[in-house]
Order: sequence, then C-alpha cells, then structure tokens
Amino acid sequence: MLKKTFEYDKNKVISIEQNDCLKFLKSLPSHSVDLIVTDPAYSGMNNKLKLGSGRIVGKYKDKGLNGSKWFSEFEDTEENYKVFLTECRRILKKDTGHIYIMFDSFSLLSLGKLMREYFDVKNIITWDKINMGMGHYFRRRHEFIIFATNGNSRKIKNRKLPDVWRFKRVHRAKYPTQKPVEVFNAMIYASSREGFTVCDPFLGSGSSAIAAIKNKCNFLGCDISKKSIDISSDRVEKYIDKNLDILQKEGSSIVSDTLWG
Repeated sequence: MLKKTFEYDKNKVISIEQNDCLKFLKSLPSHSVDLIVTDPAYSGMNNKLKLGSGRIVGKYKDKGLNGSKWFSEFEDTEENYKVFLTECRRILKKDTGHIYIMFDSFSLLSLGKLMREYFDVKNIITWDKINMGMGHYFRRRHEFIIFATNGNSRKIKNRKLPDVWRFKRVHRAKYPTQKPVEVFNAMIYASSREGFTVCDPFLGSGSSAIAAIKNKCNFLGCDISKKSIDISSDRVEKYIDKNLDILQKEGSSIVSDTLWG
C-alpha cells in the first residue's frame, strides 16, 4: 500500500494513502478531524443504469490488473453506509465538526435519509454542472451535497452563500468522475479556518486535496485505487512546487463570483 506525505506553508501537511475507506477511517484517532468533504463512488446507479458497451462510471471495458475496473465502488448497502457514517462521526470533532457528502439522485434517495441518524443535517446543496450529462429521460445536469454538523455550535464562514452552486463539470477528465476543484473549495472555504484538518476517504483525482491547499488546511485522504494515489500525488506535488494544477486549468470551472450562485 502506498502512502505519500507533503509539507507546505509552515509545516501544514497533505497525507494521502492507498487503503479501503473503512479501514482508513478506523485508523484515525477519535475527534481528530475538523471537516470531511467527500464524493463516494457509489455502485447503486451504476448497477441500475447501463449504457451501450459501458456503464456510467469510467471506461468499464478497460480492465486493470486481475480484471479490475478503474476503481472499486463503495457498495452502497445500508449496512456499509451505517459503518461509514459511524466512523465519520467518530473522527469528527464534537460540536464543531462539519461534513459534506456528495450524492447522485439514486444514492440521495436510497442513502441520504441515513444522514439524520448520525448528524444534524443543515442543507441539501445542489451542484449545477451547467452542461448537461447523460440520461434516458430528462438529462442530468446536477448532483447533490448533504451538509451536516456533528453538533450545532459552529456556523459557516459566510451566511450569504446560496444552496445552489454553479460550477462547470470537468470535460475530458483524466480520471473518472473527476470533480472540479471549485466544488470542494466551496465546501472547505465555507467550513474551515487556516490550519484545520480536512479528510476525504474517497480521494479520486485529488481535487479535494488541492482545495485544502488553497485554504491552507491540513489534509488526510485515501483511495483504494493505486491509480488514484499516483495521479493525486503527482498533482499535489506539482501544485505545491509550481502552483500548477496538472488536471484542471486554473479557474476553468468558475462560473460565478464568490457567492457561487
């Protein structure tokens, strides 16, 4: 298993590792994380919707070692999800911890309801991708983000922010389901202060790590895919050393001003 650590800006640390998300979360100390921002690779919609020669996430016909897909999906059974949320609640700081979890329309209906059992749900945010995606009926142009707290005491940074965020999705991405940095930057900006510890147990292309650097935060991330760790490590290293994001042109996804609407 790979593990990479990078230091920047007065001993702030970016740490990423190859690991199963649940094993990773269980390895972290209780109440050690200020903020969780993550985009799980859910299996539900992919198991329901099949498109031609491939399925929705990634190029499934392109197999890796031992016939594996680009990456393993998080099997979105209620049993798995309850373990996931239990660990998220355990590692988040009491009363001050914030959590943002991304959902597609299928997982929002099947799993989003469980969030209320573990956290104080504050908002359902709609990410408007501007450009339309796939769909057999109405074509999809959005995803959802549930924002919740581990207690009620800490507010977001700016209460003028809307619950609809307009950022273009990434075209011709080098990693499947790559999300624009601006989406994670919006989460971290709203809920962090300099030096906070941000965690993403579904690292993917590393967009959340880049957003953490932009907000001068420490970062803990993992992904089960070696390709994710290789890509994210290179991306973080280049961004720290050269202020260059090798997967996304700076500002290419920004549609609105700081109010994001």
